[in-house]
Amino acid sequence: MSGHQSPSDPAARVKASFAQQSIMRLLGAGLDVVEPGRVDILLPYRADLCQQNGFLHAGISTTIADSAGGYAAFTLFGPGEDVLTSEFKMNFLAPAKGDRFVASGRAVSYTHLTLPTTPYV
Repeated sequence: MSGHQSPSDPAARVKASFAQQSIMRLLGAGLDVVEPGRVDILLPYRADLCQQNGFLHAGISTTIADSAGGYAAFTLFGPGEDVLTSEFKMNFLAPAKGDRFVASGRAVSYTHLTLPTTPYV
């Protein structure tokens, strides 16, 4: 992560970092919304990302949710700072089926060392 970008340009920092995530390219996921404290990641339906019953595999949905939450926090960081997940929990309320999936990360609060986020898929 380079520190030459302005803190007033969180979208550019997120886009540059996201472009380095080979797992997102592998999945075919892309950034949809990037705002301070919010990032949405869009994943189009692909049969090869589904489990045996035709639903999006839980591992795939948690992967995009983790990144959406992390990048939501990252939008509030300054140049030279980076983000890593320290804890993550996901509840599945229904099987994931559809033409596209959106993981939406929202920053909840900010402290010096942690920035909790809430990701939804």
